[in-house]
Amino acid sequence: MFVVYILKSLSFDKIYIGYTSNLIQRFYSHNQFATKGYTRRYRPWEVIHVEVFRFKKEALKREKFLKSGAGRKWIYSKLVNQ
Repeated sequence: MFVVYILKSLSFDKIYIGYTSNLIQRFYSHNQFATKGYTRRYRPWEVIHVEVFRFKKEALKREKFLKSGAGRKWIYSKLVNQ
C-alpha cells in the first residue's frame, strides 16, 4: 500500500506533497527527525489530505499531478482555502 499525502505548515503558508509506504514514520520524519531539507524549515506540519493506492506507480502518478500547476490549483481550491 502506498500513500500520497499533503502537509500544510501550521506556522507558514506552505504545503508539501509526498508519497510513502509508511505515513506515520514519514510524518514524524517531517516534524521531528529530519535535520535538513524543506520540511524542517516550516515545522510544524499537519496532514490535510491522504490518498491510498495499491501500486507504487499509481501513487507516483498522482503525486506528479498534485505537484503540477493544475494539481496545486486543485489543492488550494479544495483543501487549503476552505
